[in-house]
Amino acid sequence: MDIVLQDGCVITGDGTTVFPRADVLVSGGEIRDVDMSSRLHRRSDGGADFIDASGCTIIPGIINAHAHGCIRGPSMPSGSAALDDSAVDYNRNRHLLQGTTTLLNVCGLAFPDEIDHEAAMAHPMDIYVSTAHTENNIQAALAVDGAGLSSRHLQATTDQLLSQGAKALGEVGGGQTLGGGAQEYRFIPDAIKRQTGITVLPAVARRLKNAILGRYLEPADGVSDEELEAELNNCGLAGMVQAEAIRAIVSNSVMPSVSTALAGFEEIARESARVGYPAVFHNAAPTARSLIDLAERYPIARIVAGHSNHPSFLAGEAVEVAGKLRDRGAVIDVSTLDCITTRWRNDVTNFDALIESGLVDTISTDFAGGHWDGILEAIHRIGRKKQLAAPAAIALATGNVARIFPQLAGDRGLIEKGKRADIVVADSANLSRVRDVFIAGRPVVLNGRIL
Repeated sequence: MDIVLQDGCVITGDGTTVFPRADVLVSGGEIRDVDMSSRLHRRSDGGADFIDASGCTIIPGIINAHAHGCIRGPSMPSGSAALDDSAVDYNRNRHLLQGTTTLLNVCGLAFPDEIDHEAAMAHPMDIYVSTAHTENNIQAALAVDGAGLSSRHLQATTDQLLSQGAKALGEVGGGQTLGGGAQEYRFIPDAIKRQTGITVLPAVARRLKNAILGRYLEPADGVSDEELEAELNNCGLAGMVQAEAIRAIVSNSVMPSVSTALAGFEEIARESARVGYPAVFHNAAPTARSLIDLAERYPIARIVAGHSNHPSFLAGEAVEVAGKLRDRGAVIDVSTLDCITTRWRNDVTNFDALIESGLVDTISTDFAGGHWDGILEAIHRIGRKKQLAAPAAIALATGNVARIFPQLAGDRGLIEKGKRADIVVADSANLSRVRDVFIAGRPVVLNGRIL
């Protein structure tokens, strides 16, 4: 059946085009027409389902090219055990209700057949995997965890995964293997609890990690034992554990995988240059110099600098690194993390600095321990702060992503005749309030309810 979305404000996703009032005709899973006369229903072939979109904004479905926790195979670049089915379903539903219609799960070590292990568990959102199946990336995972990896994961190659339907390379490195957020909210607290019986919050784990290893994961940059004792006191741990012991616990949790994970950067840059697929890299203070060097040495590699607003950067540093990467042809991605409205561990300083610099190409969510904020929450904030015009902000999560990830989303990302009808209808006053979602022309969310 044809669908006509009537009398909405249409923002096409190309970065500039807005139709203040228009109809959108959907037929056969595609966008068949966009009509500013708002009389499109007169030219439909009859039997159309008319949906009033007045007071709403019609945009392309969100394409999230950096997410985790939405598949049933090995999780994260650490190859950890799969999340349980209820967690996967919850994460998927959150993304869908936030307007995401296409999602790339970049844990990197799962197979396409592990997106769903039973057909009955299929989800209306389009979900794909990436591949980081190279020697050093697999070894880095094993150095941290690897509990979800079987022999076939350990023996797989990027060519094998691409032939089976992986849509990108990466994520190369991660918070687990390169001392990022996952070390702070999972691995360091787990190690401290296991070895001392002490429970520490992620914010405390971050402070201890930075004191012991510095922002660049260089143990020589760490503080003295005396200064570390003072930091333990500041964290409320005075007398509970000695500086020498906590130094060993944190170092042994973070450092074994770091050099191997960095070696994996070059493997994936080389693969991207060879096969022509985009490659998502963990961009953070400890990896920035390596990533800039790779962008220079592999100019035809399609490097995507993931979460370039990573909290390990200072704001000015994040902008400087993004500028150097952009000059060398890399794509600059920022992630919502939990910094837009949740503010669990991260704040919005680096995100704002990069948006205002004009260097950002795409917006994703990443994972943030499962506490990520929605992409449309970020776009609403960008508009409220007048950092970008609405068409430019929406393109960061639609048309731009489709262009940069053609294997993932080349047939969608625009409200344009002939494109796949992945469409979101949202409240014009606050785009993060998603009313309706259509995927390939099929309604999957209506009036805020998953069908």
